[in-house]
Amino acid sequence: MKPLKLIAMISLVMLLLSACTPNSVEAEKSSNADSQSESEKTVESVTEGETENGAEVHKIKVMTTLFPQYDFAKIVGGDKVEVTLLLPPGVEAHSYEPTPQDIISIQESDLFVYTGEQMEPWVHKMVENVKSDGLTIVDSSKGIELMMGHHHDHEGEDEDHDHDAGDDDHDHDADSEDEDHDHEGVDPHIWLDPVLAKTMVDNLTEGLILVDPENEAYYQQNADAYKLKLDELDNSFRAAFEKTDSKTIIYGGHFAFGYFAKRYGLENISPFEGFSPDAEPTPAKIAELIENLKKAGTHYIFYEELVDPKIARIISEETGAEMLLLHGAHNVSKEERESGITYIEIMQQNLENLKIGLGYHE
Repeated sequence: MKPLKLIAMISLVMLLLSACTPNSVEAEKSSNADSQSESEKTVESVTEGETENGAEVHKIKVMTTLFPQYDFAKIVGGDKVEVTLLLPPGVEAHSYEPTPQDIISIQESDLFVYTGEQMEPWVHKMVENVKSDGLTIVDSSKGIELMMGHHHDHEGEDEDHDHDAGDDDHDHDADSEDEDHDHEGVDPHIWLDPVLAKTMVDNLTEGLILVDPENEAYYQQNADAYKLKLDELDNSFRAAFEKTDSKTIIYGGHFAFGYFAKRYGLENISPFEGFSPDAEPTPAKIAELIENLKKAGTHYIFYEELVDPKIARIISEETGAEMLLLHGAHNVSKEERESGITYIEIMQQNLENLKIGLGYHE
């Protein structure tokens, strides 16, 4: 098919899809944070006021902005904490803005854990106006050197991969609150690198100990055990990518795996610029990706979670490539939440799909 005809055809298909496809396929139609009940948003191991050996149990109330921190907090905090995820199930993280009730819930917490100002630019203003002396706030990205995000980047070339303990070099510009979640090119998706996830766990653990020093040993023991599991996950990825035919991830969505790709020496190709969920690639970019897929000789196209994968679908229909989920773990669907899925399980499924898509062999 000639390039001009291909681009014209893609433009027509995109126009038709944009007219009939919702932005999020997982969010319920009536979903917004004002109508989201606390019972849906909160998973508790023991409820506040429950007794243990006749004594009232006080739970440390932890609020997190994204699913990875939510999962980390439940594991490290164990039966000492009551953890709430700010995002309702199925809601796409980049487009979410907290409601007034969300802010009140945060201020009523003992510990608030967020990813960083590049992911949640609204936190800067909220912190300035916080009216609770009992709230401890944890920036999960403390101690991690953030990098710029690129839609087509040879991530693994000529890079020092040992970046899990960098300086705290964040450019926390006050103007970031007006960035509409596009992060001005800075990649906030640190949790997708299992090594950097260990630093996030350390930051969380430090916050729990500040709030509840009496249980320091308990939190530290849980954190140390969990970080060993993250080491196992990291080793699994390293071993797998040594045996894949390809090192190129062809992605039909907003590529959140920049730190992951850098860690494991992978290349990524995506038609999207930046991370804004409202951004759309041009027909020319889609046509270019189709040509790259054909040249690479691959039969797989990866897509992202919680949004309609219409671009990956266009490419799949044009090339016959099979679609594979590469889950960014920002948030999970209602079904995933109810099943009790964990961060490590999501990443293990990503590993299995990457083995398929990149041609793993023993």
